[in-house]
Amino acid sequence: MGPSGFSSRGAIFVLASLGAGIAPNLSLLVLARALQGLGAAILVPCSLALLNHAYATDEARTNAIGVWAAGASVALAAGPVVGGLLIAAIGWRSIFFMNVPIGVLGIWLTWQYAQDTTQLRNRELDLPGQAIAIFALADLAAATIEGGKVSWTDPWVLAGCSLFVVSAAAFVILEFRARSPMLPLSLFHDRTFSAATLIGLLINVGYYGLIFVLSLFFEQVKNYTALRTGLAFLPMTAIVLASNLSAGRISARFGPRVPILFGLALFIAGCFSLLRVGPSTPYFKMAFQLLAMGAGIGLVVPPLTSVLLGAVEKKRSGIASGVLNSSRQAGSMMGVALFGSLIAQKARFLHGLHAALFVSGLLALVGCCLGLLI
Repeated sequence: MGPSGFSSRGAIFVLASLGAGIAPNLSLLVLARALQGLGAAILVPCSLALLNHAYATDEARTNAIGVWAAGASVALAAGPVVGGLLIAAIGWRSIFFMNVPIGVLGIWLTWQYAQDTTQLRNRELDLPGQAIAIFALADLAAATIEGGKVSWTDPWVLAGCSLFVVSAAAFVILEFRARSPMLPLSLFHDRTFSAATLIGLLINVGYYGLIFVLSLFFEQVKNYTALRTGLAFLPMTAIVLASNLSAGRISARFGPRVPILFGLALFIAGCFSLLRVGPSTPYFKMAFQLLAMGAGIGLVVPPLTSVLLGAVEKKRSGIASGVLNSSRQAGSMMGVALFGSLIAQKARFLHGLHAALFVSGLLALVGCCLGLLI
């Protein structure tokens, strides 16, 4: 993967954004959004692979990944606010058009500064593996959501769960036999790689699942406007940015295990201390817990990503970062689906929120145990 390869993938995202902005109907808009997602899904692991090749030492790589993660945090915080302002001032199409100059600038910078990287040759697209993986994850999400809406003993929900187990098993068998698997199972022979991937999955289940249910808590229970809800998360996102940048220095001094375990402990403390939150809880009494959760996640991601990339050969860093990104995206989807099912019944919303907080804390606790293997 070099400047030309990365730029061509960036062009997919730019052209899809332009297509979404000029889409004359809903069908073409959905198609353009799907292509946007495809472009973004390719760009993220490729960008990490470029970083891995650009920085030779663990310390430099962790610092660079911290800046990379901080940039994502800024985008996460600014996106809803800037998007809301653009829609109010210009219209919804503007939120897609704004990606075009940013993407073109990114392509130009890639050509100016990115280095060519070593890569695996003669790799084929694993289309069957990708198709089964998409089907299995979509089926899991649907079964989880329906289980919360109706009943976990509903025949259709049980059938969906059974189908997920079968399709997941089929995916593993297919990847084991594939000549160029989408997910090389041999990567998981490394203890550090396996632990880092599982931690990435678990923290995203908890973090993004909680972002989803807490946003609904602010809007439906505390009756915040959409803008006020976005502003309520700004301190949390801001401290993610700060802790992303600090994680590299802490990791360089104490090793990657320390910021990972300390970050997970902060996240656990934030989750468990919110277990009694309710409609009458003032925001300032939640702010410290939200800050703890954000700081914790910010400390975990850069060293976790760095140790995962350091566990594989440089020529496989693109695949490794793709595995981590896929596991984290799957975790986000699972978190939203699972926690969404917990709050599906409005009469038990608070009970579901408290259960989501408790589950998130437990998942982070499991992550702490896995962190000892790194």
